[in-house]
Amino acid sequence: MRVRNGGALGWMALMAMGCGGLAVESHDVTAQACPPGVASRTRVVNPPGASSFTHLDGLTDVQGTLYFTLAAPGGGLVLWRSDGTEAGTVQVRAFPAGVFAEGTPAAVGNTLFFQLADTATGMVQLWTSDGTSAGTRFVKAFTPDFNGPALRAVTGIHGRLVFFHLGASGGPALWSSDGTSAGTVLLSNLPGVLGLSFERTLRVGDALLFFRSQGAATTLWRTDGTKEGTTPLKQLDAGPVGIEQVGHAEGQGLFVLLDGANHEVWRTNGTAAGTLRLDTFGQRVRLVGGLGSKVYVAQAAQLYGLSLSGGGRTLVATLPRDNPDQLPEVLRTTASGDSLYFSVGLNGLSPVPDDVRLWVTNGTAAGTQELFRSLHRGDTSSSPVFATGSGAVLFTGSRDGTAPRPWFTRGTPATTGQLAQVDVPAVLGLGPEPFVRAGSRVFFPAIDDTGLEQLWSVPASFSCPPGVAESL
Repeated sequence: MRVRNGGALGWMALMAMGCGGLAVESHDVTAQACPPGVASRTRVVNPPGASSFTHLDGLTDVQGTLYFTLAAPGGGLVLWRSDGTEAGTVQVRAFPAGVFAEGTPAAVGNTLFFQLADTATGMVQLWTSDGTSAGTRFVKAFTPDFNGPALRAVTGIHGRLVFFHLGASGGPALWSSDGTSAGTVLLSNLPGVLGLSFERTLRVGDALLFFRSQGAATTLWRTDGTKEGTTPLKQLDAGPVGIEQVGHAEGQGLFVLLDGANHEVWRTNGTAAGTLRLDTFGQRVRLVGGLGSKVYVAQAAQLYGLSLSGGGRTLVATLPRDNPDQLPEVLRTTASGDSLYFSVGLNGLSPVPDDVRLWVTNGTAAGTQELFRSLHRGDTSSSPVFATGSGAVLFTGSRDGTAPRPWFTRGTPATTGQLAQVDVPAVLGLGPEPFVRAGSRVFFPAIDDTGLEQLWSVPASFSCPPGVAESL
């Protein structure tokens, strides 16, 4: 298929200029697209007559098996698992009407931990499953939080689930569970924990790191899932500060603190000595990711590289915009190979971005280029990017930025194409990626010719021939 710079698959050839600026040339490119069958429907899980508002939720990889939940026709909820085949995509257990999925599931070894909200009791229930109906068991009930999921930052550490309970009253409480009622224990009541509503915690090594305001100070804490191992790690500021964003680079945790008008970029390896402020910006910055010895951040249109040892910043590139009134904002990022991929919204006067584009960088001006326009545009959604682990990066895009289709890229405009002719549901706010790798396949929900959301997948290692004659 042939596309031009102003079409749905535009690209920019970028040349380094002074201070990392970019000169833009327009080119025609031959892109790729996958023929039917490369990505395919795994199974019809939403039967005919089901509501169009019925969604696949909580897609989770548990040692190569995918789990998800789906509302049942007539009420109730069903837990499913899939090995990527139609015959191996089966219902695990059905739950009665009045039960809904809540929060984020987590894998701990070969066990799935998941949450259910029970309207009959008004409680939030923690459950586990080994993939069988008999092995799907209730663990413990918790009081709900009316501002969102009651169990937050669910993380597997040393074979146990570690999480915070946010009840209707009182401060956060840190818990640990081995999957049994007797083994689900309170570790500590920790008032003043920051950022839980936005999932701003960090898994670094064998510990969960979180932020806490103690009196006037802001401190980084860690827990290994035991009472004795739940301790303060390092004071970050003598006063209260905001937690703007968290991320990861080269096995280390990254976070951005808002201290007055300053945005501070930090990294941590989980030790006090290895927790270091890298740089301070006078405007909002967004984490892009890490490559080698550097972490990359975006301040509006400027892309910077920061040394992980704290050695200062380097301007990599200035991302172009259509007019000076637009404010670029990095939405989602992922690392694949020696490159970082990131979606960028061009925010104008409307609540909806003027455009959302996919970029790639290898940390140099010459290696920073636009790959695709337009990604999904919405005032309450974001445009996901997902590394398959086998070279390709998946994202959602469309001709006009409205109906998101699954696309792939291998880092150049000529190796970017549409994966399948189906719609992928929009990702709302901080919601999880629609793509999940389990075993040798990448799964995703898609609205296909059934008119309903079904389970689709693609091999993590796939190839599509160039030159498919579809004009985009």
